[in-house]
Amino acid sequence: MANISGIKSELLVSHKFPEKTFIYTVRDVVIYALGVGACGRDATDNDELKYVYHENGPQFIQVLPTFSALFSFELKPTGELDLPGLHYDPSLLLHGQQYIELYKPFASSMSIRNESYLAGLHDKGKAAVIEIETKSYNSESGELLCMNRVTAYLRGAGGFSNSSQPFSYSKNPTNQVSAVKIPKTQPFAVYEDCTQLSQALLYRLSGDYNPLHSDPKVATVAGFSRPILHGICTLGFAVRAIIKVICRGDPNMVKSISGRFLLHVYPGETLITEMWLQGLRVVYQVKVKERNRSVLSGYVELLRLASSL
Repeated sequence: MANISGIKSELLVSHKFPEKTFIYTVRDVVIYALGVGACGRDATDNDELKYVYHENGPQFIQVLPTFSALFSFELKPTGELDLPGLHYDPSLLLHGQQYIELYKPFASSMSIRNESYLAGLHDKGKAAVIEIETKSYNSESGELLCMNRVTAYLRGAGGFSNSSQPFSYSKNPTNQVSAVKIPKTQPFAVYEDCTQLSQALLYRLSGDYNPLHSDPKVATVAGFSRPILHGICTLGFAVRAIIKVICRGDPNMVKSISGRFLLHVYPGETLITEMWLQGLRVVYQVKVKERNRSVLSGYVELLRLASSL
């Protein structure tokens, strides 16, 4: 297979990921919650204060379900995927989709053991699509806590297959995340939230130090007028809104999360999360108010509905 774009599929597919340990503390949980806007509108909000403070002590602080996205396969500080046989321009990487399944609630501090593997690799001609799945276990008990599946689009990295049929590899195609259809009806609920101008600088403290979100020069080279917000941060805003409005503030009602990143968000912009309730599934769409553009869509599966709905 030709190596036109610097991708050697045989090396990627045969790569064995080493197990990694992820240790987090209450401080990490709080920084993450603030990074995705918790208590941003009201520092005494009862629905959100529990993510950053608890009167009975830090061990009672609750963890937002999207915090588990931090357990995913780690990027290098430059924003690159550090994998053998994969060479590309990191400024052209797009976080395409995120899928999370949740099996156990998270403690306010914990040691996690992560097992990752390549779940998909596809040649789309002008781009390559890579999927990485990570299963996270409690290091002490061995219990499976959650599963993350990350889909990344590498612009300009396609064309590595010289056959008449584009190269496609999927270890478990039944787990592929598909786009959701946004209903034409009026939303069941709408929640508006404003990101801060420093939102990306705060969110990066949770571990994603890609300069695209902090360095104006890097952002300009990538085609943006200024640094953009992390897509996974926007997902945190959306799921937090769904928990507040649909789950009546109970994060443990969330069973799974799917998000498809459609467009960038600039820090300081206003996010409008529209929600449609379909049984135990909440279909959602996030729009940027200032540009009236959809930036994120997906669904959240719930374990149950709040009694007050």
